[in-house]
Amino acid sequence: MSHATGADVRRLLTMSRPELDRLFRTSPAGEIPEGEGAGTVLLARGARLSTAVARLARLLAWQGKVFDPGRGELRNRVTPLRLRAVRAKVYRNGSWSDGDECTVLDYSRTSLLAHRIRDEIRSVGPGLYLGVVYWGRRKVLNFALRFPAPRT
Repeated sequence: MSHATGADVRRLLTMSRPELDRLFRTSPAGEIPEGEGAGTVLLARGARLSTAVARLARLLAWQGKVFDPGRGELRNRVTPLRLRAVRAKVYRNGSWSDGDECTVLDYSRTSLLAHRIRDEIRSVGPGLYLGVVYWGRRKVLNFALRFPAPRT
């Protein structure tokens, strides 16, 4: 599946960890997103279980991220109240998975709670980003961010 295939969140929910890794490695960095992106946790454990976990995570914990490229940062939307919390610095750098360019979401200097977390994202379709979460240098999870289509 390449950048031009029109990947969607439903398809990402059906993919295995190796498939998600392959898609990430073959996708371009894309533009640094702007505004609110709806988040989906990608468990990579089969469509049924992954969909259930993604719904539960969105309901109770994490709804997505709000990017402010002008400030070079983002805030996560968390809790059922959709609070904007857990700030990260946003910048371009080489991915830990393959060294190619990606957008890095770096919590190391902005969050006591998440200081060991580094996310990396790449564009897998119009308005859709695939993310990788690292705890230290260990890959622990994938996620998707869906941004609304620009108004014309």
